[in-house]
Formats: sequence, C-alpha cells, structure tokens
Amino acid sequence: MDELNEQQQQRLEKLHQLQEKGVRPFGTSFPTTHTLDAIVQTYDSLTKEELEATPITCTVAGRIMAMRRFGKAAFAGLQEEGHRLQVYLKKDVLGDHAYELSQTFDLGDWIGVEGRLFRTKTDELTVEVHTLTFLTKGLRPLPEKWHGLTDIETRYRQRYVDLIANPTVHQVFRMRSRIISSIRTFLTDRDFLEVETPMMHPIPGGATARPFVTHHNTLSVDLYLRVAPELYLKRLIVGGFRRVFEINRNFRNEGISTIHNPEFTMLEFYQAYADYQDLMVLTEQLFHQLSLDVCGSATVDYQGQSINLAPPWTRLSYLDSIVELGKLDKAVLSKHDQAIKAAKSLGIAMPPKASHIDLLVALFEETVEPTLIQPTFITDFPIEISPLARKKETNPALTDRFELFIGGRELANGFSELNDPIDQRQRFEAQVTLRDAGDEEAHYLDEDFIRALEYGMPPTAGEGIGIDRLVMLLTNQASIRDVILFPQLRPDHTS
Repeated sequence: MDELNEQQQQRLEKLHQLQEKGVRPFGTSFPTTHTLDAIVQTYDSLTKEELEATPITCTVAGRIMAMRRFGKAAFAGLQEEGHRLQVYLKKDVLGDHAYELSQTFDLGDWIGVEGRLFRTKTDELTVEVHTLTFLTKGLRPLPEKWHGLTDIETRYRQRYVDLIANPTVHQVFRMRSRIISSIRTFLTDRDFLEVETPMMHPIPGGATARPFVTHHNTLSVDLYLRVAPELYLKRLIVGGFRRVFEINRNFRNEGISTIHNPEFTMLEFYQAYADYQDLMVLTEQLFHQLSLDVCGSATVDYQGQSINLAPPWTRLSYLDSIVELGKLDKAVLSKHDQAIKAAKSLGIAMPPKASHIDLLVALFEETVEPTLIQPTFITDFPIEISPLARKKETNPALTDRFELFIGGRELANGFSELNDPIDQRQRFEAQVTLRDAGDEEAHYLDEDFIRALEYGMPPTAGEGIGIDRLVMLLTNQASIRDVILFPQLRPDHTS
C-alpha cells in the first residue's frame, strides 16, 4: 500500500472514531459572526491590552491548514477563501471531551469555533476557543505544506486543491469578479442594456472561427455552439434597441495555448448612431477606469513591462504598421512576389497558393504584434479580412475597423458595422466560396441576418473585448489558464 493510500486509510479510521463518539463527520449548518478576513481587517490593529480591556467574541469557521500540539494545548491555523487565522485550543477551557476530539483532527478538516480574541506571546491575533464544532472530515491529505501545490498540470486539473494550497490564487479570481462588475457599471451608467442571446445557433456566425457542433434530438437538427453573439446583438439594434451589451461564453473549436481556450468569456457591445472612432474613445475610457478601479493606478505591471492605460493611445493603420513597425519594404503591400520573399526571409511557412492577404496577415502577426506593448489601436483593416465591417468612404479596399493590442496581443476588435444588406450578401457569398475551397473558419451565409438588415439597421458601431485576456493584463498573469477557474485540458489518462 503506497503512502497516499495509507494516509487515506488512517483518515477513514478517524472517520469511524468520530462516528463512534457520536460526532457527525459531515455536519450541517454553522452560523458564523465573521469571516476570517473580516476578523483580521477589523481587529488586527488592536493591541493585547485593548483586547483584554474590551473582550471581543466571535464565531468563525475554516479548514485546518496547520496544527501544533503541546500536551494540554494546541494551535490550529484555519483558512477560508485564501485568508488565515490562528485558533488556540486549551484543555482547561474546552473540557476533556472537546479537547479529546481535537486530537483526531487532520490537516484539511473543517471546524467551527466560538471564542475570544487575544494576542499570543509572539503578538499573533488568535481566537481562544470556548466551543468547538466539527464540520467536515477531509479524506484525502493536502499537498505537503512546505512546498504547496506547484505542479502546473495538477493545479489546473484540480483547481479546488490549487485554491487550498495556494491562497493567492483566490485574489486573482476576486479581481476577475471585480473587473466584470466594473465593466457592467461602466456600460449601464452609459445607458447600455445588458441582454442575453442564444448559445446554440442554427448557423454559426459573427467571427471567423471553427465552431463546435451539437445535435438537438427533438428538432432533429445540428446546432453550433456560438463563436460570437454579434449577429444576434445586431438584430436587436435592427429591432430598435439603441445600446446593448452581453458578457457571456463563446466556443471556438481551435487550439489550446497560453492565450487560447476553446471556451472563453467575451464582452460584446453595440451602439447605434456611432462609428468605430467613437468606440476607440469609449474603449480608452473603459480600460482606464478599470485600471483605476481594480489596480488603483493607470499604470499596470505586466510580465516585466510597465503599461500606461491613460488615454490617449497610439493609432496606426494596418498596412502602415507592417512597414513602420514590421520594418518591411513598402513593396510587400502591393507586390505578391515581394510579400512571398519577405515571408521566406522571416522563416514563415506559407502554403504554395497563399493569397496576398494571407501573406500580409502572416507578416503582421510575425513582425508587428510583438512590438505592440503599450496600448495601440491598429486601424483600417483590409476588406478581405473584415467581412462584417463597413467600407471606408475614402478607400473601399479598407474598412472602418480597429483592433486593440496591449502587451503584444489582441484584446479587442471593433468596427463601424456593415448595414448595407446588398454588400453584406456579397461578402457572405465570398466567404462561402472560401469555405467551399476548404477554409473551415470562413463565414456561413445567414439569410435571416440579411433579412434583418433589409428591414434597416441604423448606423452602428460594435466591439468585442476578450475578458480573459483583459483579466490577465490587470492581474499580471502569463497564461489564460491562470484566470479561468477550470480551463480545458487534454484528457488525463493517469487518474
């Protein structure tokens, strides 16, 4: 029998001992007066003398993370939501029965205590326990306390253990919640209406991405998990809503990496009577406000880089960026052979029949994106890669579109929406041609969406922001898996 199973067996024996003593090893409700964090925040400033002069009693609960026994007394370290507090168990105070019960405790067990706050000889704020209640028996041992849980794969697969062993992880997800709450406040204060649109679509659309397919038995039809809510949100603008937004999950049947998860969270919002220039200003305001709300500063540290989110931000056109930031000859923009030559010189592998726009996209991703550390709007995207964006009045080969890059990666995508149903049909048909030629990420032709546009959509601007990547930025996390509680992983064949 290996060590883990031996420890589990010992814990099962203690479980039976508790039952024999009439103690419920998996208890019921236990009302508390404070959280552990509230105790520390409220009373840690009080001195030993102040605590003695005005006794403070409390009822708290938590998981045992440390235990030191000294014959007729013991100290236990409790943990709750990443916060810790010490409790003091004394036989003379608890009585023989309760103190004997405390001798069966293992690390990982949950207990509830009622007692008085005091300070130890080392000046640590502590609860002297007067009443002890056993709440839950832990049947598996915790990761060894002297090194915690450091294996990355295990941390992601068993997030519940990660949260126990690494209390700082709690802070990341508390900040994530605050970020999303602040986004809602920012938008609702500006008269945006929060809505919910379908998660299962008869036709996938709204982004160039490969969808997941499912099947509805009763209707006997295939459905697609949504890659984006865009086309449904724009239907709402057609219907007369002026400003709408949605924060929800999207699904894309694509690769897994430090910046990609097949299931991820997006914010999308649409504003009638606005254009992409308006949304760039709004985005600057949003990110600046979030950094102040969550980080307390307009400047955030991200992976060794100091990033200033205070507006205004740099703006540069897509094609100009390839020349200026990518440091490539201007000829690559118009001459196919020069673009091929540039790609080869950079070691970019491209299929033999790659189109000119495919080459430009590859050159942009290779040479421009890594340089975009400070907030930068890349604007005026070619029409071939912007099937839902409005053509520029001054150059119909380009669109009124931007992408926001921070820290070398894209965080947002927005544009003046295409509201011409005739133009939209032509672009959908061009996408269908690409799909027929083997491009699995090309758009489908959505007849109902075109019909909606035919009823008339006012001039509108829309934007999508990746919440997970935004949280990564504001919490200084290198991997998307560190800001998603349960990231998608390859199957574990070892468990």
